Amino acid sequence: MTAGGSDLTVVTAGVTMLADALRDQGVATVDVAWTPPVAGTEDDLTAVMLDPRRVPANARAHAAMTAAAAALVDVRPADEALGLRAGHFLHAGPPITWDRMSGPLRGALIGAVVYEGLADSTDHAEARLGAGDFTFEPAHHHGAVGPMAGVVSGSMWMFELYDETSGNRSWCSLNEGLGKVLRYGAYSPEVIERLRWMRDVLGPALQTTTRASGPIDIVAIIAQMLQMGDEGHNRNRAGTLMLLKEWLPGLVGSGLPTGDICDVAAFVSGNDHFFLNLVMPACKLMTSAASGVPGSTVVTTMARNGTDFGIQVSGLGDEWFTGPAQVADGLYLGNFGPDDANPDIGDSAITETAGVGGFAMATAPAIVRFVGGSVADAIATTRRMYDICVGEHQRWALPIMDFRGTPTGIDVTSVLRTAQLPQINTGMAGRVAGVGQVGAGLVSPPMECFEKAIAALAQAVTR
Repeated sequence: MTAGGSDLTVVTAGVTMLADALRDQGVATVDVAWTPPVAGTEDDLTAVMLDPRRVPANARAHAAMTAAAAALVDVRPADEALGLRAGHFLHAGPPITWDRMSGPLRGALIGAVVYEGLADSTDHAEARLGAGDFTFEPAHHHGAVGPMAGVVSGSMWMFELYDETSGNRSWCSLNEGLGKVLRYGAYSPEVIERLRWMRDVLGPALQTTTRASGPIDIVAIIAQMLQMGDEGHNRNRAGTLMLLKEWLPGLVGSGLPTGDICDVAAFVSGNDHFFLNLVMPACKLMTSAASGVPGSTVVTTMARNGTDFGIQVSGLGDEWFTGPAQVADGLYLGNFGPDDANPDIGDSAITETAGVGGFAMATAPAIVRFVGGSVADAIATTRRMYDICVGEHQRWALPIMDFRGTPTGIDVTSVLRTAQLPQINTGMAGRVAGVGQVGAGLVSPPMECFEKAIAALAQAVTR
């Protein structure tokens, strides 16, 4: 009994043995969900959580992230948009050297070298890459993003998005479709032929219609597609059709050959993933707006190169914290299986970093047919992601969650306190160069990334 004579209520945490015993004795019990922090991070975690800058800094980062705009303003070749010179290539994920590259990243670079006419065969391209004749760096270092291998060369066309709030710009290549495509490491003749058609026909046509239509609000399209069954990473069907709706008047009135107009419309409408390459740079603009806030523990980048998984944190700027990329758990195409899959690869986890993709699975129950799991799993995943984020994106409302905003702003301290990792929806590339896509599934970053980040954040507090 309490001092006032009221019944005793006991708050319990951890294992349920005590709570069950108390209930058996008629004692009112309140269970609190609690797990110990990741072992070995306790001191660093305490130092960072006691930093008086952390809470207001995270609020500032979250506000900047959710206030960011993203308008499609142009479509331009990478050499023009990014100043990408011949023989210099961009790739997904954190920095990596040729000798450590996975099969799909090597395959995509081999294909890009042949596509650019810098080698007369795939063997010649591989030999030149191995000899160090070319240079490469992460797309993130240019404010750009690339799905899967993410390889970009100078003559590839890029979507250009602009955030009028921050003045930032971001870029992403055009989506090739599924199966045997460059981003999955395939480089067969049909892959190169498609890339050249995209260079000669698709890119110029989309530039013409984009300039004719004027800026297209990508954040608004994302908000609407989330209420139409898309989650923004592996399901972009509604987003692609809404984008095509914006383009069609300018495309039809462009004066381009009728055959080219038909081919472009058919290519976009026949590729349900086309809009992903606009969601990604929109999310990059959001996370870029949140970067560089001293004391903030908000994650601003999650990216993979097929060997390493890397994250960046707002309060630590452009520094990468890496661990080994994991193999996704999911569904495989044809006769492919786990032994055929490469570890996780791509910049597309920028979608989860900004609060969609795996974080919005509840709104896209059909996604489980592509990546595995059940509808209940999808809803539970979104609920868990709220526990590791500093807030929500109010413009991105989820009907099934009573129009609650998507969980947004991954907090390093929350990940380590709960031992709950971000959930990512992803495609799976074949581990052997040239194979292409082998499946799709679910994956999480290695905890090592967050352990390294908290150590660096603690050092920044004590300096």
